[in-house]
Amino acid sequence: MDPPLVPAPFFQQVAHRFRLLGEPVRLEMLNRMHKQGEMTVQALVATTGHSQANVSKHLRLLLQEGMVARRQEGPYAYYSIADPTIASLCVLVCSQVRLKPVPDRA
Repeated sequence: MDPPLVPAPFFQQVAHRFRLLGEPVRLEMLNRMHKQGEMTVQALVATTGHSQANVSKHLRLLLQEGMVARRQEGPYAYYSIADPTIASLCVLVCSQVRLKPVPDRA
């Protein structure tokens, strides 16, 4: 018998992590950090075009969940991906999206 995809005691926590990854702004920021490594809030603002307040809000949520790490150096905070499963999960989901694109819902 195959083990469950998600063990019952983890339903809430797993659903929360999927909700965090279900936000396009967060995916864009994670994509930038994956490509460039550590980034400051200012660098994420400059590369994504999102406001400083919006970037900071999303980083705070990702940091609270342990998906990103924060390192302080003088007046700057540097953020990087801390959860090694994020890249694999994104690659897996994107491979399926490429096979079966869903019409844009916007």
